[in-house]
Amino acid sequence: MNVKKQYEVLEWAFSFLRNHNREEKVAEILLQHHLKMSRAAFFANMREDISTAIVEQFASDIKKHALTGVPVQHLTGYELFYGRKYIVNEHVLIPRFETEELVEHVISLVNKYYQGRQLFIADIGTGSGVIAITLALELPNVTVYATDISEKALKVAKKNANVHHASVQFLKGDFLQPVIDSSVNPQIIISNPPYISVEERDSLADTVGEFDPDLALFADNNGLAAYKKIITQLKEIPPTESRRICFEIGYTQSLAITNMLKLAFEAASVKTIKDMNGLDRIISAHIN
Repeated sequence: MNVKKQYEVLEWAFSFLRNHNREEKVAEILLQHHLKMSRAAFFANMREDISTAIVEQFASDIKKHALTGVPVQHLTGYELFYGRKYIVNEHVLIPRFETEELVEHVISLVNKYYQGRQLFIADIGTGSGVIAITLALELPNVTVYATDISEKALKVAKKNANVHHASVQFLKGDFLQPVIDSSVNPQIIISNPPYISVEERDSLADTVGEFDPDLALFADNNGLAAYKKIITQLKEIPPTESRRICFEIGYTQSLAITNMLKLAFEAASVKTIKDMNGLDRIISAHIN
């Protein structure tokens, strides 16, 4: 590629991505990353020359993404979540915007029902740690615990907590089990567990199905196994005043998970919340 000006490099990348049925916006994200520019500076410098070294690095990443489907976040090494930059790699699920809505819901619950109280929150299956870290940073008087069965995921989560100077207690184990073993009694339990059926693997984009860890994506029993496990484990924790559980869910799973919660906790008040696209995305339950 002989082009040197920023807009020319970008036009080449747009064309290459289009020809491989990839999203053009990836080019802007990657070039801004390689140039180490703010968004404003990036668009203000379209007619500036780019060094050959940067052009070659950028072109290599564009080709990797276009030809293999490797997510742009794995090429840059980070993703934004709730206005902060988080380390991501092949060991953790890349954060999605819908999960910000789950976090926002929990923040609203805390502000409405637990204002000024000392509060314990458990994030189950934390992955990169974005949920736990965001809650720890956004909420005062809150102690946040985060669990994951993957040592490699916990390593990433701990790095992210250190980067953002967030106080989170990380526990290794299967869903709620380390919380139970540590005699922690959280008032709020939040989780974005694996909820995709294994049978749906072939329908996923290659950027997801071939690069996000299976452990974070897939669950047995039509994607419901993780919810069943967490709800079963929840019965082992001593009751506490006003406990709430908030799940991110697949858009077809609301009824099944609502029934699981009501079967386990007869007095539970359960509601489903739609995401910005109008799809069922959050289960919010008051279980005692």
